[in-house]
Amino acid sequence: MAETVTDPRRRVVQEGLIAKSLGALARIIQWLLLSLLFSIIIEWAGMLLWWPDEGLEHSRAMLSREIGYLDTDFRRSVITSDPARFAKRVADNTYHYLFEVTRFVDLIHWVTPAPLQGETGLRPTLHKYYRPTAEFVIAMMQITQLFSVRLAILILAMPVFLLFSLLALVDGLVQRDLRRWGGGRESSFVYHYAKKAALPLVVLAWVTYLALPFSLHPTFVVLPFATLFALSVAVTASTFKKYL
Repeated sequence: MAETVTDPRRRVVQEGLIAKSLGALARIIQWLLLSLLFSIIIEWAGMLLWWPDEGLEHSRAMLSREIGYLDTDFRRSVITSDPARFAKRVADNTYHYLFEVTRFVDLIHWVTPAPLQGETGLRPTLHKYYRPTAEFVIAMMQITQLFSVRLAILILAMPVFLLFSLLALVDGLVQRDLRRWGGGRESSFVYHYAKKAALPLVVLAWVTYLALPFSLHPTFVVLPFATLFALSVAVTASTFKKYL
């Protein structure tokens, strides 16, 4: 039987803490960009198929409702004393850096006016293509601001996940001790699947809320996913092996 010869020049490259952190950050940015792109596509599709009469008012109304939720129901937060101002500042900064610093707004102002009679050059050509898509471009800008507000809301909601997970961890460890001293059986199958489900639940909560094509109170998204996240933490802790 032939033995497998290992090449001594091969090295197992292990990622360090900085590499893992950068990789995790890159994946987070990737998911955020995909959620933003999906939100814009859904809004454009809705303007053509589902709410053609509303047009730009749909995205504008969603933006005002999301800020209204903060004004009425989120007066305090662990992260900031004024959640509404925090969300508005995030939205304003996003608009400033994405559309004003890049001179995208100036380009729109330059292209929007109808060309003069006999005018030649690049502007008449750009105006020709921009005019039928103007509402979609403005809707994209408003959805980007809405995305920023929702992102700020999710950041403000992260202490809820932390609190729920701490309570679930304590309860799970108590259940583990009861199982340990009572001679109960342990299941590595349940442990590994509960452990793997924790982080995707947080990601799914962010992606779901950021990509919603309609306004929904953040409580109806944050609390269910925080509860499921806490359940996965509790099951992971309670099914952890008896002896270390």
